[in-house]
Amino acid sequence: MSDTTSPRPQNVYDDPVFFEGYKNLRQKDSGLNGVLEIPAFHALLPKLQGLKVLDLGAGFGDFARYARSQGAQTVTAVDISQKMLSEARHLTHDDKIVYVHHPIESFTPQAQAFDLVVSSLALHYVDDYAAVVKRVYASLVPGGQFIFSVEHPLCTAQPSGWVLSPEGERLHWPLDNYHYETERQSRWFVENVTKFHRTLQTYVNTLIAAGFRLDHLGEPTPLPHALKERPSLTDALRRPPFLLLAVSKPAVS
Repeated sequence: MSDTTSPRPQNVYDDPVFFEGYKNLRQKDSGLNGVLEIPAFHALLPKLQGLKVLDLGAGFGDFARYARSQGAQTVTAVDISQKMLSEARHLTHDDKIVYVHHPIESFTPQAQAFDLVVSSLALHYVDDYAAVVKRVYASLVPGGQFIFSVEHPLCTAQPSGWVLSPEGERLHWPLDNYHYETERQSRWFVENVTKFHRTLQTYVNTLIAAGFRLDHLGEPTPLPHALKERPSLTDALRRPPFLLLAVSKPAVS
């Protein structure tokens, strides 16, 4: 593992107000992660038995612990937030999970060290996506997979939220400046949370240019039982909140 100069790594998760708000959201599972993103993400995974896994943006270590419960050999879990990793270590009792305090932007894993690299809702916080993709490609064994989710480009393009009627009804989600791939500022628990908007074609073509084979592109929708339990999830049918991509490094012929 080596260091390179990091382009403006963001660490909003160590902001005390943000951290407490996010922790409360995840503990209550009141966001879209638990009912939409996580089931769709898990459905894309290969059998984890015996795999060496790298998790970029590990947060509270939920995926690391899940991977080990499914038989992963080791998990290296990377995150920029000291607060998140402190909570992850508190929740984890497993010496096969190694937590690394490091920005994704400048984390350089060993070549061909992993069978699977994952990232859940973290790469839209990263400026130089192409550089991360190249390092992930180098870190995978031939035949290895890279599976990740991001906030959907339709959401990051203009993150102002739903346009409401005078009565508070959600009328539509606005879309503007889609092809301008720049920083976007929004409020989520605190002001001025920075995300990096990029188009769907940029997400996909960057992977292909690095040498990956595209295996799956997903815009997950709620499962029927989830819609029945939470009718408000129909909003996810009006605009996709998440984008999931699964790619693989070609096996040596």
